[in-house]
Amino acid sequence: MLVDPRGQRFAATITSLVLAAVLLSGGWISTALLAAQLVVFATGAVLGLQASPYAWLFRSFVRPRLSPPSELEDARPPRFAQGVGLVFAAVGLVGFATGATVVGVVAVALALGAAFLNAAFGFCLGCEIYLLARRFVSSRALAPR
Repeated sequence: MLVDPRGQRFAATITSLVLAAVLLSGGWISTALLAAQLVVFATGAVLGLQASPYAWLFRSFVRPRLSPPSELEDARPPRFAQGVGLVFAAVGLVGFATGATVVGVVAVALALGAAFLNAAFGFCLGCEIYLLARRFVSSRALAPR
């Protein structure tokens, strides 16, 4: 499956805003926001990027106002990135829920940093990790034994 990279940046922008709100709000509000973001990450990672609520927003309200994309990209790297975001959101949620606030804040801050890189610069850190892992696995499979 191919996806519009502008949709990924749109989703990363919303994710950045949500994660920043998590860090700024505190208390049950931050836990609720992080739980909602965790669901968004889980939807994108498990059901596919097009099933994500942010993809629906992009498809319904933003993309109709844009020209067609100049290129599409493979959905596997950003889907992997959603899985990475899911892990960080889960660690953050467990940290906040168990009183390990520092763990929660660090996990959310790392996820926010990755989302911001994509939103601001179009650099998907999770996608790059996916591609590096694929290269490593391919080179290991081709290496003589």
